[in-house]
Amino acid sequence: MKLSMENTLMSTLGIEVVESAPEKVTLKMPVDERTHQPMGYLHGGATVALAESAASIAGYLNIDPETQQIFGIEINANHIRSVRSGVVFGTAKPFHIGKRTMVWEIKVTDEHNELISISRCTVGVVPIQNS
Repeated sequence: MKLSMENTLMSTLGIEVVESAPEKVTLKMPVDERTHQPMGYLHGGATVALAESAASIAGYLNIDPETQQIFGIEINANHIRSVRSGVVFGTAKPFHIGKRTMVWEIKVTDEHNELISISRCTVGVVPIQNS
């Protein structure tokens, strides 16, 4: 199975892959009308979508996609700063890579490398069911 970003939340939000390796994934997301909340700032939900996307891709890079799949189990986020425009980067690094679960830390920063948000995401590793 190959990952496709077409017709996904990632494409809707303008999220792009900057770097992808099993130990680190970085995604980029614009801060614009697609990702704003009504007051004109980056929406916390868009930030969390960026974080979970980075963790999910990182998890995917650590499994056998022929026999396993990744599903988000839990995510939490602390929003540190607000931003109105530009781009933000979500970088996922592992805390734990196990056979059944993985835990990723995701830092979201702006173009000046200032911390916008910090998240921790737990993903489950699930065997593919052959029907």
